Amino acid sequence: MARHEDSTDEHDVVDLLIRQHEEIRRLFAEVMVCKGEERRETFFRLRRLLAVHETAEEEIVHPNARRIIKDGDRMVNERLAEENLSKRMLSELERLGTDSPEFPRRLEELRQAVEHHAEREEREEFPELRKHSSPERLRVMATAVRVAEALAPTHPHPGVESTGANLLAGPFLAVMDRTRDVMRRAVKRH
Repeated sequence: MARHEDSTDEHDVVDLLIRQHEEIRRLFAEVMVCKGEERRETFFRLRRLLAVHETAEEEIVHPNARRIIKDGDRMVNERLAEENLSKRMLSELERLGTDSPEFPRRLEELRQAVEHHAEREEREEFPELRKHSSPERLRVMATAVRVAEALAPTHPHPGVESTGANLLAGPFLAVMDRTRDVMRRAVKRH
C-alpha cells in the first residue's frame, strides 16, 4: 500500500505532501500501462489517494497558507480552483470506467492538471509555508494532515473545496464513500 498511510519518516507537512505527490505521479504512470482488473485496482488507489490528499490540503494546509503567507488568499483560491477542476475530471473518469476507450486520453488530461497543480504547490505554496512556520508547526500540520486523510472522503466531490464545506459535508461523504468502497469489494469477491 502507499507509503503515505504509514509515514513515520515524514515529520514535516511539506515533506509528507511532496512524498504524496511522488506517489500520485507513480500511480498515474502505473494506471497508464495497466489493463483490465489491474488498471481498475490501480485507478482505485489513485482516486482514493487524490481524494484524501486534496481534502487534507483543503482542511489543514490551505487555511494555514491563507493566514501566514503574504497574498495567501490569492494563492489558495488559485489552488482551490485547480483542485475543483481535478475533482470534476476525476469524477468523470470514475463514471466513465477504466475500460472505456476514452479512459487513457481523459486520464492523461487529469494527469496534466494534477501535475500542474502539484508543481504550483511545490514551487509557490510549500516553500512559503516552510519559510513562515516553525519546525514544530510543520510537524503538527503533518499530524493533522494524517488525521484528516484518515477521516476524508475516498471519492472526489467537486464543489467541496472550502474548509467549512469539508468539515460540514466531509464526515457524511466519508462514511458514504467508505461504505461504497466496502460494498464494491464485497460484490467483486462474489
